[in-house]
Formats: sequence, C-alpha cells, structure tokens
Amino acid sequence: MSTRIPAPAACALVASLVSGCASTTVFPDDPHRFDARVRPESAGDPSPSAFRPATTGGAESVPSLSDSSDPDDYVRFAVYASPAVEAAYQQWRAAAERVPQVGALPDPRATVGFFLDEVETRVGAQQARLGLSQAFPWPGALEARQDAAAIGALAAWRRFEDARLQSTERVVETLHELAYLDAATRATREMVDLLRSFEEVVRARYRVGAGSHPELVRVQVELGILDDRLRQLEAMRPAYAAALNAALNRPGDTPVPIQHGLPGRIASEDPAALAERARLANPMLLALDERVRQQRALGEVARLEGRPEFSVGLDYIVTNEAINSSIAESGDDPITLTFGVSLPIWRERYDAAVREATARRLAAAHERADEANRLEAAIHRRWFEHTDADRRVRLYEQTLIPKAQESLRASLAGFRAGDATFLDLLDTERTLLEFAIAAERARADRGQALARLNRLVGEPVPSRSESADTDANGVSP
Repeated sequence: MSTRIPAPAACALVASLVSGCASTTVFPDDPHRFDARVRPESAGDPSPSAFRPATTGGAESVPSLSDSSDPDDYVRFAVYASPAVEAAYQQWRAAAERVPQVGALPDPRATVGFFLDEVETRVGAQQARLGLSQAFPWPGALEARQDAAAIGALAAWRRFEDARLQSTERVVETLHELAYLDAATRATREMVDLLRSFEEVVRARYRVGAGSHPELVRVQVELGILDDRLRQLEAMRPAYAAALNAALNRPGDTPVPIQHGLPGRIASEDPAALAERARLANPMLLALDERVRQQRALGEVARLEGRPEFSVGLDYIVTNEAINSSIAESGDDPITLTFGVSLPIWRERYDAAVREATARRLAAAHERADEANRLEAAIHRRWFEHTDADRRVRLYEQTLIPKAQESLRASLAGFRAGDATFLDLLDTERTLLEFAIAAERARADRGQALARLNRLVGEPVPSRSESADTDANGVSP
C-alpha cells in the first residue's frame, strides 16, 4: 500500500465535523445551578436539598425540633423530611435532565463492510469499506425540542412548589388541631377539678342537712359527663400527634410537646384581591400555564420533524496493492464524502402529530381556565371560613365569655348569700366551659382556614396580628 490517509484520521475528521455541529447546551451536575429555563430565577432556597446536612466547622445544619419550636420550625422540618416534597423535587430534577438529552444530535453511525468477492480495480483489489456518518435534523428542530423540555421542567418545578405548600398546610392545620385539643383538655380538666371541689362542698352540706340529695346527684352526673369528655380528649391526642408525626416523617409514637396556643393572624385582603394574587402565584395554575406553552412548543417540534433530515459521512475503502505495482496510485485507499437527505413523504403522520399537539394545547388551556374558576371559588369559600371563624373568636372572647364570667361571679355571690341555688351556679360554670372550648375551636378554624388560603394563593396571604387588632379596638388580648 502506498502513502494515504489512514482510517483513524478519516474517523477523526468526521468526529471533528460532528462535534463542531453539536449542541452547545451544557448543564452542570449540580441541579441547584440549572438556569432559569428549568427553574424560575425568583425561586430562592425552596428545595428540600437546601436543608440537607451541610458540614460547617464539623457541625451539621439540620432542622431540629424542641419543646420551644414555633410553627415555622415545624414547617422547615417538614420540608426537609417530607417524602412527598422530596419526590416532587426529584421529579423536577428528572425533567430538567431531559433538556440536554433532547437537545443533543443523534449519535454518529459507524459501518464496516467486507467484500465477500473482492472487487478488482486498476489500483488494486478492494477488501473492506469503513464508514462514519452524522445525521442533522432540520435547522431549529433541536432548539424546539429543548424549549419544550425546558418548559416541561418548569411545570415540574411548579408542582414541586405545590408539594411544599401542601406540606406546609398539612403541618399548620395539624398544629392548630393539636392546640385546640390541648386547650380544650386544659379547660375541661380545670372544670373537673372545680366540680370535684363542689362535690365535696355539696356532700358536706348534705351531711348536715343544709343541702339536698338532688343537688348532690346533679353534681355527680355533671362530674361524670365531664370526666368522660376529659378521657375522650386525652385519648384523642395520640391520634393527632401521630398525624403531625406523619407530616414530619417521624415515627408515630414520637412525643409531641403540648401546644400552648399559636399566633393568631387575620387576613387583611378581600377574596377578589387574593384571587388576583393566586392567578400570578398559585403553582398549579402556573404549571398549567407551562403545559400550554409546552404543547405549543411541541406543536413546533412536530412541524419541524416533518422536514427533511440531512446526513454527512465519510467512507474509507481498504484497497490492496495492484497486480502491476508500477501503476500510479497502486494500493491507494479511496475516501468518499457522502451527503444524504431523508424524504418525509408520508405527510399524514406528521400532520397528525401537529393536530395532536394543537388538541393537547387547547385541552390544557381549557383545563387551566377550569382550574382558575375552581381556585377563585375555593378562595372565596376559605376566606369566608377564615373571617367567620374570626367573627366567632371576637364574639366569644369579647362578648360571651366576659358575660359568662360576670354571670358566674353573680351566681357565686348569690349562692353564698342564699339567693341562688347550686344548680344555677352549676349551669353557669358549664356555660362558661362551653364558651371557652368554642372560642378555642374558632381560633383553630381561623388558623386552619388561613393555612388553606396560603396554599391556594401560592404565597403568604397579607395578614395582621390578632393582638394588634384587639389593641386597636381597645380590648386587651
């Protein structure tokens, strides 16, 4: 064989041609550094991995809970530990990794062929053929695929944000339920202790003939009823504690400290303003917006896939020395540059793909409109529940409970003076207890409705402190 371009050199030539035309999109290994094509730039520190152990001076930065932890601490711990939040985060990472995949060129194709019957030529017998080719989609097709995949990743990010909001709502709702249960238990226990002291007084009065047997029986009946309610409340707490531990991804029997009341917040915007906020911030609504955009991009992908695909390649033919070695170019290995183009003649296939993307886009747009309507209705309902619960809190704490306390003082004074019976005093005590428990129920309902509003809107609802509101009305909290 004479001097010629060797096969490795030919392969290197094609490889350089391929690499020069490949997509230049590069994504780092760290998913937190993905650009805004797959995660909004405004999304700061929202991922559960942001709370993963980070060694700093030998200490690990991990959320922890204690008896003094506030609701924010519980929420941070839930975001760190929730399997649902982590699953949504990993789904976003998986969607983001689709972008470099769909934006890359097809793999080059290498072929090797051997002549079963050597082809004798003037310069020698041809023994084998080596080929390397690279396909190139129609200009803009790769970018369109990348755009569709990036928009899909943004939709996955929105679903991850919704998972965080759902985890937050679940934790806050359960904390309010526990706070109500603990407050009701404390009030009932205090009433039981009071009735037991009353029972001793009535029993002593009955022994000396100053009291009646019906009074003693009535006290004992009331005491039995309250004792049964107290046992029921105490038996309910492990179930609510298990619900909180489930939201925190902890064992169900993990001790949960007594909740001594949560900060009261009152929404300061009307439902129309909150619905407008939700149109801009609700993650599921934004995810549907991304779906509409993605289907529009996929329609462009389908249209471009109906265009021809080009290919460029090199063929290298291994040739032996000629029988007459004196012939010029004896044994030279020829190299051929080839060009190819696909022929997308079956148009119905590509036209159907475009129609499919259009139908999916319209379906997503209508689904988005339906979701917006349901979201607005849900916001109005939760806002009513929140404001109605706040009205009940004010009614009990500013009107009914003070009146019941005043009535109790009057009944107690009348009982001591002999102007009121013990049964009147007992009824007044029971009324005060029912009002106190109803007030705690209203406070829990108010906090839970606000937590649901926060999730529906997609961001913290503007609110004011309950204490500041009561101070403005001239009533001490």
